[in-house]
Amino acid sequence: MGLPALALLLAAGLPHTQASPSARSFQLDYEHNCFRKDGASFRYISGSIHYARVPRPAWRDRLLKMYMSGLSTVQVYIPWNYHETLPGVYDFTGNRDVEAFLDLTAELGLLVILRPGPYICAEWEMGGLPAWLLWKPDIILRTSNPAYLAAVDSWLHILLPKIKPRLYHQGGNIISVQVENEYGSYYACDYGYLRHLLGSFRALLGSEVLLFTTDSTQAEELRCGTLQGLYATVDFGPGSNVTEAFGAQRRVEPKGPLVNSEYYTGWLDYWGEAHASTSAAWVARGLEDMLRLGASVNMQVVGWQRAQPPGEYMFHGGTNFAYWSGADYKDQYKPVTTSYDYDAPLSEAGDPTEKLFAIRTVISKFQPLPAGPMPPATPKYAYGSVALRKYADLLDVLDVLCPSGPIQSQFPLTFEALKQAHGFVVYHTQLPWDVPDPATLGAPPHSICDRGYVMLQKDYQGTLERDRNTTLHVTGRAGDTLDILLENMGRISFGANTSDFKGLLGNLSLNFRPLSNWLIYPLAIDTAVQQGWPHTALPKSSSGGRVGPAFYTGTFETPGIAWDTFVKLPGWSKGLLWINGFNLGRYWTCRGPQQTLFVPGSVLHAGRPNNITVLELEGAPPTPLLLFLDRPLYNRTL
Repeated sequence: MGLPALALLLAAGLPHTQASPSARSFQLDYEHNCFRKDGASFRYISGSIHYARVPRPAWRDRLLKMYMSGLSTVQVYIPWNYHETLPGVYDFTGNRDVEAFLDLTAELGLLVILRPGPYICAEWEMGGLPAWLLWKPDIILRTSNPAYLAAVDSWLHILLPKIKPRLYHQGGNIISVQVENEYGSYYACDYGYLRHLLGSFRALLGSEVLLFTTDSTQAEELRCGTLQGLYATVDFGPGSNVTEAFGAQRRVEPKGPLVNSEYYTGWLDYWGEAHASTSAAWVARGLEDMLRLGASVNMQVVGWQRAQPPGEYMFHGGTNFAYWSGADYKDQYKPVTTSYDYDAPLSEAGDPTEKLFAIRTVISKFQPLPAGPMPPATPKYAYGSVALRKYADLLDVLDVLCPSGPIQSQFPLTFEALKQAHGFVVYHTQLPWDVPDPATLGAPPHSICDRGYVMLQKDYQGTLERDRNTTLHVTGRAGDTLDILLENMGRISFGANTSDFKGLLGNLSLNFRPLSNWLIYPLAIDTAVQQGWPHTALPKSSSGGRVGPAFYTGTFETPGIAWDTFVKLPGWSKGLLWINGFNLGRYWTCRGPQQTLFVPGSVLHAGRPNNITVLELEGAPPTPLLLFLDRPLYNRTL
């Protein structure tokens, strides 16, 4: 899976032997229970970073800070859905240029542990699997299902040839590659699937690269997640009994280095729950205990992540920009916040924290730190308040947001049936009869995925929400318009529910009588905003009402600088925010805990106006404004 953690590998204490200058190798030594790099015993200390959660202009800054922390290695996930946005349509440009990111790690002298999936978890939308896989409703993900394997093979034949020349023995810096991710936690337990992946990775990467798996220390998960030919590693947190945890690994790997692939430095946040934090002293103490144990007993290899679903082992977490945050299902649907700060050693904005310096101090006891100072925090600026004005209610601009027009259907269609991966869909119909007394507008269980904003005659009535409120009471007359704006809050990224279909999965009913004859509008909001709408559009007369889904706009100028900042939305309810066409992600001020969105300086203009677009879904404040701060607010109690 994935949470802010420090991935640690220890293989130390053996006499070093000289390797042939021309022989580059990274191998398992089963006799001495260690890794061998170029023939010499080797230990690494590694941290996780997700390039997809860090703006490309900040990659160097974050990696350099990791290097100066004493890390020799970084762990890197590759989210399939970030690159193959539609079947056969690939994007490796800009922030998606994973080859440039890997080359930068090599330039800075860092080794890489690569985790290309195809499933990665990482609290990322659908665990990195593309939503278009669900266009085939009968597909069975993460199994030997022929439709799934065909898509996986096609992807791997694009991705892995980019990776092969960067493998360590080929002259690159990638020392090992993970196959799948915590597969033992998935219900399928399909060894044929793992064997297929092993064959594909070997065929495309060669026989020399070290391939491994990661699973929790639970016996059942290790039984289903491991396979001969893939080196089995485990993950557990600082509160675990190290001896017992590594004992679990020894039951599946009697020889070889001990490896904890994910040892957590923090934890994720869910909307509506308190901000998670982990004591720096506790993390440092656990790290030192493991390093001492590793140095004296069988060259321990330790890594950062969680032992329970789900989590990441982040050294730097970053941000779930746009629609990329995933969700968990623990008795109910639990979407992940936009911030992926995770109380990690490097903050969301890439700033060194007390936890980083505590970890750095521990590392310095076991190996020399790089010469020179730790790079400082990036400069922040509080640009102050910016007034916004209402541009239009969402229902009044459907011609812009859905230029191809609606799809007619007797009953609602899912996002997947509409081939809509992210964002929003409007479902429109009319009341078929008079409703003089309050009637129940409702949906079958588990059919609102994930939030439905209900308008009757364009007046906002309230919200239907997955696993929470699934009914509203309405009145009206025959022929009155009924619109439901359905929001996808992120597909489940861990467990057995990765086939997380979105939209209206069942028919709405009025007093238990089904509604029919729908017009369905898949919305392309980001396409419009990236093209300059609504700032380049003619002014639109709009109602003065502040409730219900509507767009708000404004502009601001910086004082000749473009520094990082954080934007607070005082009095706003829930929605999304774009600056200069860049989708900063979801805000949910009224539910929290996150109260600010991170604004990278790289998306701002210095010396010319910055365009702000807000889609507020429930209700704007009487005086709509944004407040730019020089620090984040992650907990609603602050």
